[in-house]
Amino acid sequence: MDKKRKLNVLSKLIKKSIFWGSSIQSSFQLLISCIVIILISIITSKPTYAQKPLDNYITIAAENNPSLKATYTEFEVALQQVNQVKALEDPRLSFGYFISPIEKKVGAQRAKLSLTQTFPWFGTLKSKANIATYLAEAKYQTFINERNKLIWEVNKAYYPIYEYKKQFALLEDNLQILQTYKRLALSAYENNRGALADVIRVDIMIEDAKIELKILNDQLRPLAVRFNQLLNRSDTFSIETPDTISSPLIGINYRRDSLFVENPMIQSLEIQKNALLESEKLAKKNALPQFGVGLDYTIIGKRTDMSMPKSGNDLFMPMISVSLPIYRKKYKAAITESQLNQKAIEYRKEAVENDLISNYENAAFQLNKSTELILLYNSQITKTKQLIQLLYASYSNSTKEFEEVLRMQQQLLKYQMSKATAEKNYQVALAEIEYLTFGG
Repeated sequence: MDKKRKLNVLSKLIKKSIFWGSSIQSSFQLLISCIVIILISIITSKPTYAQKPLDNYITIAAENNPSLKATYTEFEVALQQVNQVKALEDPRLSFGYFISPIEKKVGAQRAKLSLTQTFPWFGTLKSKANIATYLAEAKYQTFINERNKLIWEVNKAYYPIYEYKKQFALLEDNLQILQTYKRLALSAYENNRGALADVIRVDIMIEDAKIELKILNDQLRPLAVRFNQLLNRSDTFSIETPDTISSPLIGINYRRDSLFVENPMIQSLEIQKNALLESEKLAKKNALPQFGVGLDYTIIGKRTDMSMPKSGNDLFMPMISVSLPIYRKKYKAAITESQLNQKAIEYRKEAVENDLISNYENAAFQLNKSTELILLYNSQITKTKQLIQLLYASYSNSTKEFEEVLRMQQQLLKYQMSKATAEKNYQVALAEIEYLTFGG
């Protein structure tokens, strides 16, 4: 996809607000928005070995896929937590009215107003904000992984359609060839140069070919439905595929060194661990006192029975308060909880790394296997075509080779059909490797 088209796609997505919500106020959110623009540019860029129609479908999926939208919305939700947790608790205002006024020397107390504000221990709010920021970053890495996975899913649903169309065209061509052979066999029989058995034999193969075409045709709908669902569009949309696809030779351990580099699943776990480390600090700070400051305002009624200095003057009383965190078990439990969660994250990270290695090795095996099969089928197809030409020339002089011509024609079809399957498997395996090794 050229640079102009990329910019058009980005402009379209910005106008539609697909990947972000309303106004983004904080500098952190602005930074994330810039990252998202770069991210979408990566999505719409052409993969190493992708075909152009597939590029367009990946762009549509990135714009429309509801699962990807939901994942990004969850990231936006996590961003909103940052401003919530770093705010102080709301001040408390209370009012009291003396039904039976308490008589004081300067007058009777009529009513009382109190305003208090609580402050946590130093650095507590910063720790809460850090935790919320880490969790938002972890959600963003989850979004990155979902994006990469979506690209893989689109590839995995696209290439079986290519395989279907390729095999369907091969079966149609084979049917036409068989019909041509039938006319030749019938002509030879009518001129006493061939056997009726040759005509019947071709008829049987033609019927088989028609049934295979019908069965194969029925396979298209579930494939098309699955693909269009990923793009979140109607099942009736047609799907364009190239006539041929390239399957270049790829070296052993292709991109294996990128398996753990900026992998979004591993990045998410590492960020979650950072959040837990900060959570441990927060638990320790929660075990420290909280402070409160306040002001009492007491309304005093003026005495009427005698004259007193400052009679009826209202009273102001500043106050401070300190919490006493004497119940230590809950704070110790919170610290232990955070430490255990950190261990769980380490175990989960190790499990993810093991899965990545296992999945990579399996995909690499499938890629190498498909490569070998494609090379084999190319060689077999070339040789089989040469043999058919020789047999056909022999059949033109003598009808003895007709059965062998038919057999080799079906063998050629088998190689061609198998090659289409191997090409599909190659592209799916390559897409999986790119999913496993592609970072943010």
